[in-house]
Amino acid sequence: MQRLNCNLLELKFAAAGELADDMTFTGYGAVFGNKDAYGDVIQPGAFATHLLAIKSGEAPWPVMLLQHGGLGLGSEDMTPIGVWLDLTEDSVGLRVTGRLADTPRGREVYTLMKMQPRPAIDGLSIGYVAKDWQTGSKAGEPRRKLHHIELVEISPVTFPANSRARVTGIKGEAASPSIRVLEQALREAGCSRTQAKAILAGGYKTMPLRDAEEGAFEELTALLRRNIDALSATGADHGNHHQRPAGTAG
Repeated sequence: MQRLNCNLLELKFAAAGELADDMTFTGYGAVFGNKDAYGDVIQPGAFATHLLAIKSGEAPWPVMLLQHGGLGLGSEDMTPIGVWLDLTEDSVGLRVTGRLADTPRGREVYTLMKMQPRPAIDGLSIGYVAKDWQTGSKAGEPRRKLHHIELVEISPVTFPANSRARVTGIKGEAASPSIRVLEQALREAGCSRTQAKAILAGGYKTMPLRDAEEGAFEELTALLRRNIDALSATGADHGNHHQRPAGTAG
């Protein structure tokens, strides 16, 4: 069995209103067209046949291990840390969605993925069996062009071999609205600049009593939530408009 490391292209955490302990994430287990640290290049369509077998029940789903199960010397090393919910090929590569288990190791990995100012772990690595490939014969060519791969396991890893696959976005809990967005939402909800700064610094309890009329907090909360959603959506649309998919030239 061989292993190929890639970085997560996207992490998607539970959004507001969803279960805080959902611990799901998305990313790419492999990216097409770029040479990995072992000199191999995965070709588009390399996973297609095996994915059909997985989803039809003819082949088992790949397991989710941590660091490929380490050295495999203990039972904990080979104990899965979660499950894969979806595997799909797109124009970029093998897109995966997984859920970490509500266990000490699963929660630890989830915490490391969400760390700021950057994730402590953001790599993915596939363990696979190559079924069909073309061997390079000229200088500068890939060692192998992989045309058919069967997946065995996919692991979150610390040191990915695929240097061109990087995190492009984190949503939900790990992407909370910035102070600037929150202040703007408060201003649009009717707060003065002083009131907005006071709320952000210490919460509603810091507002002067004369501004805390009966029912005002509830109304402000609802309006604030709508404003934050609108501002966040605008910001996301703007960011996506300028975002270039990882693994493309330029």
